Amino acid sequence: MTLRNALFCTLLLTAPLSAEAGEEPGALLPASVIFATSTGYWEDDGELPIVQHSAASAKPDESKKAQSKARHGYYKIFAVRQPDRTAKVFLQQIAQTEDGPDVLSTVEIQELNDLKPYVTDIRPENSTGMLKEPGLFATVFLKTDPDAEADSWTVIIDEFGEVTVGKASN
Repeated sequence: MTLRNALFCTLLLTAPLSAEAGEEPGALLPASVIFATSTGYWEDDGELPIVQHSAASAKPDESKKAQSKARHGYYKIFAVRQPDRTAKVFLQQIAQTEDGPDVLSTVEIQELNDLKPYVTDIRPENSTGMLKEPGLFATVFLKTDPDAEADSWTVIIDEFGEVTVGKASN
């Protein structure tokens, strides 16, 4: 994905969305987003840095630096299809604010994107919405060859915001 395309995707995904009556559903989500899931949660005292994963990641918006009041929110993982049918996988940290959801950061999951994956699914650990601990656990199903069986990879964020990506062990 070129830098221009990455910036466009980031701007498009962080722009306010409107679901007014009569608006076409296709206008809400770009066709290139093939899988997305919101899962997990986070909370802090406003002093912790936002999630940053790797040097190749997009830089977070400096205007959204930590403020000195408690914050909380959730994570979103999504895959964006590329022209060659592979996908780029991104992680967002989203704050719940009085004005609605606010994207604090969008970072590329480089460990997965280096594989040039064909993403076949993204699933949260728990679809009930009842999480007892802060953090994230999601499974990304991907192929490195379009004719092969899909492998599962886990994306884990612990309660301190540390991101771990690895091949799932069953």
